[in-house]
This record gives sequence, C-alpha cells and structure tokens, in this order.
Amino acid sequence: MAIATWQDLCIDAVDADRLGRFWAEVLGLTYVPHDDGDAQLDGPTPEHRVWINTVPEPVTVKQRVHLDVYARSVDDVLALGATPEDLDSFTWKVLRDPEGGELCVFERDTVADYRLSELGVDSVDPRPVAYWWADVLGAEVVEQEDEGWYSVRQIPGAPFESIVFNSVPEPKTVKNRIHWDVQTADLALLTGAGATVLGSQPRWTVMADPEGNEFCAFLPG
Repeated sequence: MAIATWQDLCIDAVDADRLGRFWAEVLGLTYVPHDDGDAQLDGPTPEHRVWINTVPEPVTVKQRVHLDVYARSVDDVLALGATPEDLDSFTWKVLRDPEGGELCVFERDTVADYRLSELGVDSVDPRPVAYWWADVLGAEVVEQEDEGWYSVRQIPGAPFESIVFNSVPEPKTVKNRIHWDVQTADLALLTGAGATVLGSQPRWTVMADPEGNEFCAFLPG
C-alpha cells in the first residue's frame, strides 16, 4: 500500500527567470514569476507544477536526476536555448539546458501540449531504489536488467510515464538539482521504510531515499 503520493517537481537554478522560461516552453507549461526571484510553472493540474528555486551554486557535475521530454524536433529545443551534448550515440538526443543541466529529447511526429515523458535517475544500485519508490508511491516496476535500468510506472497522480533508475558507476557527490515532492499522512511511514530526514522547513521536511536522493515530504493541511 502506498505511503505517499506524488505532489510536484522542483528544479534548482542560479537564474530562475532564465531557466524557468526555458523549461516552461520545453514542457508546455505557463511561467509564473515570484517576487522573491523564484518561479513556478503551472499546468492543467497541481501535479503538473514545477517549482524553480534559486540556489547560489552552479552545475558542476553531471546531474543524477534529469528530465526526458518529447519534441517534434531537437531543433525546437535548441532554439529555446539548449546546447547539444550528444546527438548521435542514442535513439534520443542529449542536450544541456541554459545552465548546463542534462536533458534528453525524444523526437516524435506529434507531441501533446504537455511534453514531459519521464524522469531519469542515475543510481549505483538501481533495482532496490526503484522498488523502494514503487512501494512508497503505490506503483509498479518494469525491469530491464540486461540494460541496467528499472522503470517505476503507473505512479498515481504523476503527470508523466515513469521514473527510470539507470545504473552508473559513480556515487552521488552533491545535492540533486532536480527533486520531487510527495505528500504523506505521517513522516514516520517514510522513515520506517528507510528514508532519512535531512532538515525541516515550516511546511515540509527534506528527506533522502535509501540511495541519498533528496525529496520533500508534505503533511496534510
């Protein structure tokens, strides 16, 4: 049984206005600036929302969490301010956003107004963390063990297809610049399942999953 539900997505940015406008166009969301310099991207439901949070540190290492998006052409995303990273090695195109964060573009003849396909998460040991999140969110796992990835699918409330945990050799070294928020009835359910409390704010608690990926948990009300 699920002990948490999907709430929304968060992206760190040195320049929230620039990066927020870029992601609003890429994802098909509405850009809403905040007076404090942060921003939010709104869609048809609260679960589509993406918070753009200002941070002082720039991208210094490969992001362990990235977004996979649909587009009619990779050129459409490049025209918005992305730069090419690898256009030839895969069936998808690897780009960098205006602050250097990686993203993957899957070209399609037709795309919906909202274009987030999935979240990609690097992992030293992807199988257990994929099953952990599937249990937490009440989802299911599709295994592609021979290719080194595990896909968490059918996440209740999530406005995208899956969270894909990919095998990589390098361990996590810095805070993830992209994370997601969940709602839970009791934080003890998450800590009892193996999450760690990293800090607290008036409205949410900063936690980490068993492999150290940060997420924020919100209680009802």
